Amino acid sequence: MTREEILAEIRRIMETNFDIAPDRVQEGSNVVTDLDLDSIDATDIVVELQRTLDCRFTPEDFRGVKTVGDMVSVVISKKGAGGQ
Repeated sequence: MTREEILAEIRRIMETNFDIAPDRVQEGSNVVTDLDLDSIDATDIVVELQRTLDCRFTPEDFRGVKTVGDMVSVVISKKGAGGQ
């Protein structure tokens, strides 16, 4: 998967589960301050990513995540992605 494909999946999850417009979900968007998500919401996103991408994450994988771009990078590091 490319960064763009992973970002598209995160946008879909955020729109479906949290009614966040896809255009608000940018790589530089801060998950807490820009998107108004809390740790429980973040856990829901991780669970959905695991389900849809068939990939397993640990809590430590997402410990330093602050932005959507950080989330994309975590997925890439676990799943292995082609392209940028």
